[in-house]
Amino acid sequence: MKNKIENSTPIRIAYIIGKMWAGGVEAVVFNYYRAIDHNKFQFDFYYDADSTVEPPQELIDMGARFIKLPPYQQLNEYIKQLRVFLRTEKYTIVHSHLNTLSVFPLYAAWREHVPIRIAHNHSVPGGNEFKRNAAKQLLRCFAKLFSTHYFACSEKAGRWMFGDKDFDAGRVYVLKNAVEFEKFRVSDAEVGQLRKDLKVDGKFVVGHIGRFTYAKNHQFLLDVFREVLNRRNDAVLLLVGDGELHEEIEEGIIRRGLEKHVVMVGKVTNPEKYYRVNDVLIIPSVFEGLSMTTIESQVSGVPVVISKAIPREAVISNGCRYMDMDTSPDKWAEVAIAVADMDVQLTKSADNYNIKTQVPKLETWYLNAIRMQYQSNI
Repeated sequence: MKNKIENSTPIRIAYIIGKMWAGGVEAVVFNYYRAIDHNKFQFDFYYDADSTVEPPQELIDMGARFIKLPPYQQLNEYIKQLRVFLRTEKYTIVHSHLNTLSVFPLYAAWREHVPIRIAHNHSVPGGNEFKRNAAKQLLRCFAKLFSTHYFACSEKAGRWMFGDKDFDAGRVYVLKNAVEFEKFRVSDAEVGQLRKDLKVDGKFVVGHIGRFTYAKNHQFLLDVFREVLNRRNDAVLLLVGDGELHEEIEEGIIRRGLEKHVVMVGKVTNPEKYYRVNDVLIIPSVFEGLSMTTIESQVSGVPVVISKAIPREAVISNGCRYMDMDTSPDKWAEVAIAVADMDVQLTKSADNYNIKTQVPKLETWYLNAIRMQYQSNI
């Protein structure tokens, strides 16, 4: 078996990450790669050819490899090419981060006799996306078919994907979406300069960082911000991100007469620099597997108002307030203004999201899984 535990060379693990678009799941797996011991492990990232961003040179310089596959919509060709790579590389572990879509790469891994096949779920179904939810529900039935191990980013995501029985039996490993805390400790000088660059210096800044998708609920966010503006005429809304609903969100801004009060930054590769520019973040998501923005906002010391769709595990400070989506936008605005001056203090549970404490746990899990597999083959 290639990559035996006794080998002095690093163990190469195939990471299936799908489409790269500078998003949350992608950020999580890259965080773990940066922090993992590269003398023990190296990752080969398999990504879709229609990704909107290029592989980070920083990770390539660390030893990561990026392998391009056809988009998974071209399913036959996707599986065919992936099988060729898996057959050539003879991985011990394939770790798929495609949520319910993991069934497809893990089928390829099963066909190529990869012994450790991890299905990792980062999501839950949401709201009114009937077609997408129906597809998720259907694929969820096959979530365990070709996987040998189950991972999730939260209890909520784990129970939805793999079921209460397996979760309660301890067969689902919850790997926290950990971040590098030091990256979010941006200096006052940097914050001040960025505020000037964005022309929000001296303003009351309400922020949102995330993709422009249905799940993030930007239209409700705009309603909340309009109420904030009614109370604070110095308010400005800072939107960091982009996505398929860009035009719809722009239209919503114009329809509400907010053009002079909204700054659209677009997609960035360094979101950690933008958190402290805000006085408060508002995250009214209709569904989330966890919500990295909620975690990162608190790590940055910025208060955040979130919807009840976000799991309780994401609350790691005194600076987080839950709101019901049935609550009126004016009440959301009232709470956002009230918490903006809070001195955010992290709780002990924040350690669960510190990459320095979490990456050794992942290393141990991989080594134990490989050891057990190796022993079973003796």
